[in-house]
Amino acid sequence: MAFDGITIANLTRDLARDLTGGRISRIAQPEPDELLLTIKTGREQRRLLMSASASLPLLYFTSKNKTAPATAPNFCMLLRKHIGNGRILSVTQPGLERIVRFEIEHLNEMGDLCRKYLIIELMGKYSNIIFTDTEDKIIDAIKHISANVSSVREVLPGRPYFIPDTVHKKDPMTITEEVFLAEVCAQPQPVGKAMSQSLTGISPMMGQEIAERAGADGDRPMQALSEAEKLHLFHTLSLLREDIREGRFSPRVIYRGEEPVEFSALPLSIFADCRQVEFPDISQVLETYYAEKSVLTRVRQRSADLRRIVQTTLERDMKKYDLQRRQMKDTEKREKYRIRGELIQTYGYSVEPGASSMTAENYYDEGKEITIPLDPMLTAQENAVKCFERYNKLKRTHEALTGLLAETAAEIDHLRSLQLALSIAGGEEDLAQIKAEMQEAGYIRKRFARGAGKKAKTPASRPLHYVSPDGFHLYVGKNNLQNEELTFRFATGGDWWFHAKGIPGSHVIIKGDGRDLPDVLFEQAGALAAYYSSERQAEKVEIDYIQRKHVKKPAGTKPGYVIYHTNYSLMAEPARVRELQKIED
Repeated sequence: MAFDGITIANLTRDLARDLTGGRISRIAQPEPDELLLTIKTGREQRRLLMSASASLPLLYFTSKNKTAPATAPNFCMLLRKHIGNGRILSVTQPGLERIVRFEIEHLNEMGDLCRKYLIIELMGKYSNIIFTDTEDKIIDAIKHISANVSSVREVLPGRPYFIPDTVHKKDPMTITEEVFLAEVCAQPQPVGKAMSQSLTGISPMMGQEIAERAGADGDRPMQALSEAEKLHLFHTLSLLREDIREGRFSPRVIYRGEEPVEFSALPLSIFADCRQVEFPDISQVLETYYAEKSVLTRVRQRSADLRRIVQTTLERDMKKYDLQRRQMKDTEKREKYRIRGELIQTYGYSVEPGASSMTAENYYDEGKEITIPLDPMLTAQENAVKCFERYNKLKRTHEALTGLLAETAAEIDHLRSLQLALSIAGGEEDLAQIKAEMQEAGYIRKRFARGAGKKAKTPASRPLHYVSPDGFHLYVGKNNLQNEELTFRFATGGDWWFHAKGIPGSHVIIKGDGRDLPDVLFEQAGALAAYYSSERQAEKVEIDYIQRKHVKKPAGTKPGYVIYHTNYSLMAEPARVRELQKIED
């Protein structure tokens, strides 16, 4: 989600706590719209990243350094001149605006104490970093905005700085009950949207959250609420702003499965079905969220070609499989032609020359009479031969199609398992392993490095690793090659093996180490097998499980394919994967 006023409030509180009294020891501008400040606070040193990027404005503490250009940009040089070694007096947020204001004390050329303000506006494409004096006159900005670009406010040296009020939103921190009922509740939009469009710093997601906490349907028209519901909505907002004033924040990243879908400074009821991971401060939330999002985006971009190849091949095989099934259905009438041929041979002596049909007793069907069509241009014997030829052709087709159908079905299963592996892939090494498997299967042409006949090494990719509350270790294969490695090389005979029944899914192993396994562990392992299958969105999934020593791999089968007999089964809930702790090996 974009920065909203509540996230900024949490961030401002953290910055004020950690930076007030600190001195700016280094100012760098690694990107045209980005600053990296190094601030010394007592014995500590903190790095603060400020980005006014139109696509991704950011402000948070970071542990990572960035390389600055050899020649500093003009804005960076100006800041070094004025506030280099300056002391941060305060960090504030006006109302619930998406703005953070740093008040900085420094010495001028004459050695006199002066104050300046460094202001970062985190407003999407309107984001900016602006440097002003105590009279709110702009000294400079990282982005210059002229009157030709904006008729609302110029951001140029010498111009006055002010916060433009173009949408006339109300401040949720000071709004009264009367104004809320008269103006916010008069909006024709749904409740959640009316809250976000009428109140400063309230994002659409937080508008939905306030509605949820108030027990109102966020998609219901605001005007349709009763007076009691509107009052309850205002009281819910009042409780929220008290949390903000008192600093009762609980920064967290919200995950749907392994994917981060949102971040928030407060608990979110609207994501009750998702995993919410709390962090010590909002900076760690932002750094984690955007780093993981970046990895997922990069993996999806890199896997686009592989996914397209798998999807195209799968669609082709599905069409081929449907055609083969229709052809197989046609072969079901082969016995009919054999019986006709035998009956013609048996009773053909009585058929008149040129007859178009004959009626005979079918001794294969309790002596019931059957009418057999004949070619009047052929003799009875020739009609019998024609029936046998048709029977033999259908028989050969049936035998050939039996093998072809099995091959096509196996390839479809393999392609679906590749689709699942691509959806689970979490890094470049996972994609490299999947690509290697696709090359071995012939879906991708192999390319060899010039000169050497050495086989290119596939980067190491490890299975997912979880630990149960009882201290047992569970492992999940992320693709077919990992599944084979996990099942046949890593696991021992006494370990337990789990897999979703009849659908593509990961192999899951419990490392028992000779200990007695509690019943709940089997349910948790089943939840992993259900979650890492093609039915992860289902409420329950049937899972097969058996000891590893009973799992076999037939020779010549595709990676990840196994057989087993006399297995146990259970119904697992994918959502129970939350009970397990994921370990980053």
